[in-house]
Amino acid sequence: MLTISLSHKLCQQLVYPGSFVFLRNKNDSGFYDAPISIMDVDTEENFIKVAIEIRGVKTKTIASLNKNDDIWVRGPFWNGVLGLKNVYMTKDGTSLLISRGIGQAPLVPVMKKLYSNGNKIIAIIDNSGYENILIKNYLELYNAEIIELNTLKAGELTEELKDKLKEILDKEDINIIHCSAQDIIIYKLVEFLDGKVPISSSNNAKMCCGEGVCGTCTVRYKGHIVKRLCKVQTEPKYVFRERRLI
Repeated sequence: MLTISLSHKLCQQLVYPGSFVFLRNKNDSGFYDAPISIMDVDTEENFIKVAIEIRGVKTKTIASLNKNDDIWVRGPFWNGVLGLKNVYMTKDGTSLLISRGIGQAPLVPVMKKLYSNGNKIIAIIDNSGYENILIKNYLELYNAEIIELNTLKAGELTEELKDKLKEILDKEDINIIHCSAQDIIIYKLVEFLDGKVPISSSNNAKMCCGEGVCGTCTVRYKGHIVKRLCKVQTEPKYVFRERRLI
């Protein structure tokens, strides 16, 4: 977890669901920019909170920073969530959130928005190797009903998750399902739900420039169609429909 002090203007620009910035160690070149989702923003004290999973060279150099060190921040960027329209339109009902591992961090702004729209929150959390729920304080803050279970096994949704989804959908009038997890889970969830409930999800596209110029985020579809996912705002089902996987 990192807490980073920023200008008031930039903090104000990062309060929306799907906001993210590029971070890098001040001693590194621009090639080390790492896209990191915003977990929380404080516009009174002017700081942001992010959670970083240490994976490769970029995140390792950020993790090497010490308290009170300077860090380069490039932003704001806003397309970290697909299906944003569904999030903003969903009001006065019951919303179901599904998250796995580090996907819990970008879940927080979505949960905050849904809660402010008068929705009751049900959260299915898969810690995926983490000892504790990363965002437990936020789940409690927004009065979320917490369900802990495994979501993925051998590339498929677990029977435990499928049974729980059927139970919740039968019992509750769910107005949206938001999934903040790996693409394989989002893809399988879209298949499983088959259009029964509006869906939003994290945008897991690889990003480098964030401006739709470099092509890192491009995804190819049938008919030689190319989409730049750092800028395209659409629903998750359209991201995976007719997508060329190889």
